[in-house]
Amino acid sequence: MEKKIDIQKLFQEKKYSEIILLLDYKIPENQKNCGLLNLLGVCRLLKVKGKINKEDYIRAINDFKKAFSKEKRTQNSLEAFKNFINVSVDLYNYENSTENHQKAYEFFKEILNIYDQDKDYFSKDGLLLLSLARIQTRLINLDKVREYLGKLVKNKFYKPQIICSLIYNNCFVNNWNQEDFLKYGRLLSENLKIYDNEELKPINKNKNEKIKIGFLSSDIKSKHSVIYFLKTITDNYNRDKFEIYLYSNNRKSSEDEIIRSMKNSINKNHDIFGLKNIDVTNLIRSDKIDIFIDLMGVTSAQKVEILKNRAAPIQIVWCGFCNTTGIEEVDYIISDPNLIYDSELNLYQEKVIFMPKIWNCHSGTEIERTFNQSPFLKNKTITFGSFNNFSKINTTVIETWSKILKEVKNSKLLLKSSASRVTDLLSEKFQNQGVLDSIEFVTTLPNFEDHMHSYKKVDIALDTFPYNGVTTSFEAIWMGTPVITMKGYNFNSRCGESINKNLNMEYLIAENEMDYVAKAKELSENKDKLLDIRKEIFNKAATSSLFDTISFSNDFFKSLETIYNKQ
Repeated sequence: MEKKIDIQKLFQEKKYSEIILLLDYKIPENQKNCGLLNLLGVCRLLKVKGKINKEDYIRAINDFKKAFSKEKRTQNSLEAFKNFINVSVDLYNYENSTENHQKAYEFFKEILNIYDQDKDYFSKDGLLLLSLARIQTRLINLDKVREYLGKLVKNKFYKPQIICSLIYNNCFVNNWNQEDFLKYGRLLSENLKIYDNEELKPINKNKNEKIKIGFLSSDIKSKHSVIYFLKTITDNYNRDKFEIYLYSNNRKSSEDEIIRSMKNSINKNHDIFGLKNIDVTNLIRSDKIDIFIDLMGVTSAQKVEILKNRAAPIQIVWCGFCNTTGIEEVDYIISDPNLIYDSELNLYQEKVIFMPKIWNCHSGTEIERTFNQSPFLKNKTITFGSFNNFSKINTTVIETWSKILKEVKNSKLLLKSSASRVTDLLSEKFQNQGVLDSIEFVTTLPNFEDHMHSYKKVDIALDTFPYNGVTTSFEAIWMGTPVITMKGYNFNSRCGESINKNLNMEYLIAENEMDYVAKAKELSENKDKLLDIRKEIFNKAATSSLFDTISFSNDFFKSLETIYNKQ
């Protein structure tokens, strides 16, 4: 008699390959129930110690699909469906290629069809809706994302990940005012986990010999935009007065020369990927950090609870998320007078540190700066461009850009995003405006130098609103390309204003959509003015406050020293 195999025991012992062999070859297909097929898919993803390959993802997805089809409206089938959704998104993220995205897109369509057939049932599961939001994000259907997240919050499904996503996704549209961002930030604060005091190391209350500053980020990776702003700080600080610690929440990846140089210029780098939040909090406290600066805000739901549990005597948010967190344990937010007005201070949970000129300073790139003539001189076409995240291209932006393309004869618009996305829905919206033939989607370029040289193809860059570009505007200006932006109503939506004001290019700041179109049209028709502006931007960009790393760093550390001495 054949000995009965304890699959649960094999799973606990992490013998995933044995389970796969057993379920693939020794158990007949008609005996594989929902639970076993779901387990099979999970084991395919867990068996690999290194990087999961594309075939593993596809096999696992097919296991989850079969598992879901075995039962209806059961907990097992629900878990299988969620796995089907999440692993399909993981497949999409696996490889930035048309073939890979098309394969994932087919799964996406199948998933959304299943959801639509039993929407009332599936909508009761908060994590399932959150998983669907991941798909809709990649389809650039942020209206659906906000619908799912809004429904969850309305039903009091107050998981931090959901509230963070709701806040972040409302930055892309004008649905909220600043009061709403503060309200939902405070809701987030109320629902963050608070650790027991017995589990926490004490916060250091004694003065260190030097002021210890700690930075937390999940974006310390090659060519990421945060690197170029953080490098301004790590390259230019008084080592007799300050110590800098970096807490890097990244998977191990290849480091380029910039990151190696940055890490060598600081006192300590901690790789915290995989650590529990309480362990990170205790690590920061053990390092006796005086000022802890979070570079992510609500864009990192996984780490935001570190701020709630006060990792250091002084806590600041800067750089990665340009708005209030709503968390009362966050003491300060770094901004500038162009971004938050004195009359608005009550709309931000944090006290505001006003940098005298600009809230951020780019360290420049290794790409050699050479003046580029406007491309229309050669191709006789006015080329507009936006290299911002496609999620920032909302309906109002599409309508505004479409008016420009209709009013400026012989013009086109280049669109490129750092995050690869399915552009079908975006294309459809431009098609509805009658301008799709004037749109050129540029494939995401893996080489940073090629990305920077893409700005040479653009006569005029068009900023998104209300969520402005930041890094893309700095990059365009570095390459001598003017950026038309529009006035906003809060920190997040005024970043373009601050950038152009610090460049003394107020002319490029539009009052509203009509003015935005008018400015784009005027520059397109007045070629001499366009050429003069491009020359002026190129000549003064590198010495402007946008790239004046020394002055910015001096102001930055002076501000930190001031608040430190107030304790």
